[in-house]
Amino acid sequence: MEKSQKINPFILHILQEVDEEIKNGLERITLNIAGNSRLTPVERVTGEDFWILYRILKKNPYITGLDVRYNLLSDVGAYYAARLLQKQPYLIYLNLMFNDIGPEGGELIAKALHKNKILKHLKMTGNKIENKGGMCFAAMLQINSSLEKLDLGDCDLGMQSVIAFATVLTQNQTIKGINLNRPLLYGEQEESTVHLGHMLKENHCLVELHMCKHQIKTDGIRQLCDALYLNRSLSYLDVSCNKITHDGMVYLADVLKSNTTLEVIDLSFNRIENAGANYLSETLASHNRSLKALSVVSNNIEGEGLVALSQSMKTNPTFSNIYIWGNKFDEATCVAYSDLIQTGRLKPDNTDVEPFVVDGRVYLAEVSNGLKKHYYWTPTYGGACSDSSNAGFTLVPVGQHL
Repeated sequence: MEKSQKINPFILHILQEVDEEIKNGLERITLNIAGNSRLTPVERVTGEDFWILYRILKKNPYITGLDVRYNLLSDVGAYYAARLLQKQPYLIYLNLMFNDIGPEGGELIAKALHKNKILKHLKMTGNKIENKGGMCFAAMLQINSSLEKLDLGDCDLGMQSVIAFATVLTQNQTIKGINLNRPLLYGEQEESTVHLGHMLKENHCLVELHMCKHQIKTDGIRQLCDALYLNRSLSYLDVSCNKITHDGMVYLADVLKSNTTLEVIDLSFNRIENAGANYLSETLASHNRSLKALSVVSNNIEGEGLVALSQSMKTNPTFSNIYIWGNKFDEATCVAYSDLIQTGRLKPDNTDVEPFVVDGRVYLAEVSNGLKKHYYWTPTYGGACSDSSNAGFTLVPVGQHL
């Protein structure tokens, strides 16, 4: 009424629901105003709409999480989000994923976090804050001592800001999970892995690291593995969507013989082939007893490598989750994984395949399980945060999952 502004019916509906929850005595509520819901009619939230949310939430003690992904906040909304972080003393989770926020908006949010001592988990995924915004967030991590998880995937970060994050994280003692997926890298030097590898040697707090689309090749994975001999904290390493071949698996298999902290490794969408799968299965069968989950989805592995990985599960009691869809299944593969599932060694929720029989022959069908299936989207029915679809975050819970 103050601004004689048209009320967004979607926000009004959500706020009325929250009023009911508060009346019923619920505390610690996450306000879910995601703009990509297919089940309810959504009028996407604009920067001006977010001003209303800011006014309502700035003194509300019941709201501890705010999810406004896939809306149209832009830098105007980022200004009010920054004000909210300065004024709201209860907010521990903020999801601003894919909201058309640019470098200026990123800078405002980063500067608001200089004094914020409450927020634990911030998702900025898909907002093109570029190098300028990335440098502001890196500078913020030198000052902020409460943020535990920061997601800057798909933000068009440049090499300069990746180096800045690697440098800052050698000192920062509170960040437990960081996502630096898909920076804009020019050149073939694999420079980002050199700096992040050096950071892993020095940092003993980081538990979760996402490095998708960093153009990592054999030399890059060698740099990371050299660091993992010294690192004693990292549990979840995501190097999916890179250019890692079987040569790189020699280094990873070797470090897994002595590393006891890595629990989840995501190698999806690389090219490790049979030789790489054999190196890993040998280590998992005879040496490593800490790795719980491995994803080798779409790695050009054939029957020999897939069967070798299934054999390692029989001798390794810790190794519980394996994801293999998108490789080349032969009959031996189908039989091997069918046996693992039927004997109870591999739980159906812990893999992305399911056996079925046609004319006496076993085949494998895809199941919607994985390490982070619902990272970008949520399903139209069923639990959005089901453990089987997001096993990586279930096995290694970092920050506040609200």
